[in-house]
Amino acid sequence: MPRMSVPSFKERKHSGDKLSVLTAYDYPSARAMDEAGVDALLVGDSCAMVLMGHETTLTITLDEMIHHTRMVSRGAENALVIGDMPFMSYQVSTEDAVRNAGRMVTEGGAHCIKLEGPPEILGGTITAIQNASIPVMGHLGLTPQSVNVLGGYKVQGRDDESRAQLMESAKGLDALGVFAIVLECIPPDLAAEITAAVSCPTIGIGAGAATDGQVLVMHDILGWGFTKFTKTFVDVKSEMETAFSHYVSEVQSGTFPTKEHEFS
Repeated sequence: MPRMSVPSFKERKHSGDKLSVLTAYDYPSARAMDEAGVDALLVGDSCAMVLMGHETTLTITLDEMIHHTRMVSRGAENALVIGDMPFMSYQVSTEDAVRNAGRMVTEGGAHCIKLEGPPEILGGTITAIQNASIPVMGHLGLTPQSVNVLGGYKVQGRDDESRAQLMESAKGLDALGVFAIVLECIPPDLAAEITAAVSCPTIGIGAGAATDGQVLVMHDILGWGFTKFTKTFVDVKSEMETAFSHYVSEVQSGTFPTKEHEFS
């Protein structure tokens, strides 16, 4: 199977084949997803909450994101690797944003990066990063890095004004040349309208089935998540808890290890 590239990712908009995206944070999970045929691996700043136990995504640093991206890129032979730019790595200045995006590529091994926010704020930044030959994915709707402005993790685009704004933002990002747009936690009918209005693929999360693809957090689909719009495909968490409890029981009873587990 040929490696997924940004041009081939974009082409899926026109072929009608849905795009599958999952978050990945380490080598073994990235390798497993890659072998399963996942189209793209997003090294999400959700790592701060999923792996580090923080309440928001705001605490993870650029160095930490590069660390996780480097692990994922080693495990992805075919999937596109998308590096999430963390909070304050692209908001201070365009020069900082280009430099930091470059680090995600050169040090982390990402093929492209993702930014959260509308074109009226990030337009110059997106253009500068793309001028440095780094493809950019946009992200609209519920943008977790703006949680303090939004007042929590809430559905966006419910009233006429915010719907119109999200549509204009999506068109603006599309005009800037982003290769895809994540639409998070917006009404399905609005996601369908945006998907029809833009030339780049839309990737939904909690935005219905009409988008060009879907993205979910890996731990959510394995039974570790608490998000309403996700689905547990396999309850790995319960299986792990069973394995852990069996291990403790056998160690305490002395039934593990046996001769077969010894080196001679």
